[in-house]
Amino acid sequence: MKKIENSKTKYTEKVVPELIEIFGYKNKLAVPKIKKVVVNVGIGRFDKEKEKKNEIVEEIKMITGQQPLMTKAKKSISGFKVREGAEVGVKVTLRGQRMWDFIDKLNNIVFPRTRDFQGIKESSVSAEGDLNVGIKEQIVFPEISAEEVRNIFSLQVNISTTARNRKEGDKLFRLLGFPIKESDKKKDK
Repeated sequence: MKKIENSKTKYTEKVVPELIEIFGYKNKLAVPKIKKVVVNVGIGRFDKEKEKKNEIVEEIKMITGQQPLMTKAKKSISGFKVREGAEVGVKVTLRGQRMWDFIDKLNNIVFPRTRDFQGIKESSVSAEGDLNVGIKEQIVFPEISAEEVRNIFSLQVNISTTARNRKEGDKLFRLLGFPIKESDKKKDK
């Protein structure tokens, strides 16, 4: 059986030297690193249903291992029937060891369990070198039992880096083992 490598160890032992070789950094501190992982869920549609909001909060707590923060609307938008101060989302910011554990879980468990997963689009890496991935169903996480779930919701995962541009961020994520697929433009050449 193939041994799964820890992302933090892989980053320090393999990714940093390879990035120094590719981009010619003069110092290890100049190499892009992952700052934080933010997991977001919009709960605006469950405005009047406190039970469903609590269920989402508990499931995010199980997935991330950290108490989520309720985000509130900054201003009223009548077209969306949102009032200023209304709870519209749930957010968790992961740093340190929890961040690395979550990245391991994403790469080794969540992406392989996702239905019809073809890889992460190359355009998911922003111009600043951050990765933004949407996950359609929370049941792909191993902590969630599909039989006990009453509401299926999607979540967004933002992985923030110190990369200066898209090229550096893209290379960092590819070397860490994220399944980013090649764009059609590169295949044609």
